[in-house]
Amino acid sequence: MADGSRSSTKAETPAWVRGAMPSAGDLIFVLLLVTLVFTPLSMRLLGDAGIGWHIRTGQQIVATRAIPRVDSFSSTMSGKPWFAWEWLYDLAVGELDSALGLNGVVWFTSVVIAAVFAWMFRVLVGRGTNLVVALGLVLLAVSGSMIHFLARPHVVSWLFTLAWFWILDSSEVEDFDLPGGSARRWLWGLPLLMLVWVNVHGGFLVGFVLLGIYLVGAAWNWFRARQNRIEELLQQIAARKRVRNLAWVSLLSAAASLVNPYGWNLHWHVYRYLSNRFLMDHIEEFQSPNFHGIAQKCFLVLLLITLFVLTVRGRELRMSQGLTVLSAVCAGLYASRNIPVSSILLVMVVGPLVQARTTVRTRGLGGGFFHRMSAIEEGMRGHLWVIVAVVVTFLIGASGGRVGSGVAMDAHFDPQRMPVEAVDYLEKQQVQGPVLSPDFWGGYLIYRLYPKSRVVVDDRHDLYGEEFFKSYLKMVHVEPGWEEFLRLHEASCVLLPRQSALADRLAVSGGWKKIYADDVAIAFVRER
Repeated sequence: MADGSRSSTKAETPAWVRGAMPSAGDLIFVLLLVTLVFTPLSMRLLGDAGIGWHIRTGQQIVATRAIPRVDSFSSTMSGKPWFAWEWLYDLAVGELDSALGLNGVVWFTSVVIAAVFAWMFRVLVGRGTNLVVALGLVLLAVSGSMIHFLARPHVVSWLFTLAWFWILDSSEVEDFDLPGGSARRWLWGLPLLMLVWVNVHGGFLVGFVLLGIYLVGAAWNWFRARQNRIEELLQQIAARKRVRNLAWVSLLSAAASLVNPYGWNLHWHVYRYLSNRFLMDHIEEFQSPNFHGIAQKCFLVLLLITLFVLTVRGRELRMSQGLTVLSAVCAGLYASRNIPVSSILLVMVVGPLVQARTTVRTRGLGGGFFHRMSAIEEGMRGHLWVIVAVVVTFLIGASGGRVGSGVAMDAHFDPQRMPVEAVDYLEKQQVQGPVLSPDFWGGYLIYRLYPKSRVVVDDRHDLYGEEFFKSYLKMVHVEPGWEEFLRLHEASCVLLPRQSALADRLAVSGGWKKIYADDVAIAFVRER
């Protein structure tokens, strides 16, 4: 009855209306894109200085026509092996910055983020989730993910994760419930996606985790299937075929992941980096979430919803979905940086499970209205508004952010978070490098000062390694022996947060002269 109602609603809607009218998913996309591009949130996207070295790396690739294999940005690691493992993303943002400035970088990031959550909404509604429930879950996922709304390559991994899960999960449903569907054909596209993903971000490992989960799920279905009835025998045959297909897809994806500038060495490098306990314990984004923050609280609400839904309807979960929920919960609680991906996966699993119960409860409370709206939403396939929003925002960015006589788009680093005025002064006074700053400012200094000056340290923690950062942190915290770092890694200029222990110590110690100070930063040079 429900399917018939949806079909009739779709049939009654003229084709030109379906093409021209915005769907709810389109509106989510446009709203997110406009908000991120035209409001102060654009500065939030540039809240991580690391985008600076990503941009300069991409521009270096264009200039040299080669992917970097050694570091050229720092004075301490110059000429040492470096894995520019996100080179394809770097190339994109480097070209956008060259053409449109930071407006282009913010525009690209905003398009990707908007696409992730608009597509998530569309998939949920397409799987039968109530329109209001889908909207609520997506809003929770957006709110939880805002902790990492940053112009960095991880946002592209969100899009790949969503696509990867959608293909694996849809193909599993088709294998056992809806023979003849199209998702099974998409399954063989995963190796091609991996070919891009492995060159964009280290999050490609999530793809292999999901492949392993669905392979285990298929094997579980195969071994537990009985042969007492013809239906069960057919399910066993389907499960065996799916195991074989997933095994081949996994092997092909593994082979595709080797198609990167560093081959298998990239995998070994990523493993050593992520298994380094010292770095994982001292890099903020790898630490467990602090649930006093708004984004973390939204993720906590999503966890509670997941727990409630599983308590009520957990028996309906397929093995692969259960393992997906388990891995998403563990990942989100292990490290803050995993919260966005965990939120995406939890919403994709939980959303369709909420539907049946909420439909029953809302039938007398406008449920029919929401059902009709869901049917209309599925029928809107033109996405004209999405295309217009993408093109218009791009053209505004290309025109310097100007609309008429006003400025609508002005992406820039927040001068309250970054040492913008201090670096302006250093450039004006032609202060020579190397420049020592906290690692979380290093990328900004690379963006502003390279190639005239190099930095002593930045946030490429995998490049600098454990021993370097042990010495660096001793200096930052002014612990006994803190002068050793300055002696070994001689810097001509030290740029520090105004209210830092090291700044206070340098101000009273001999050998350093203060040349600049504002509310954000203070700069010292060596006395001669």
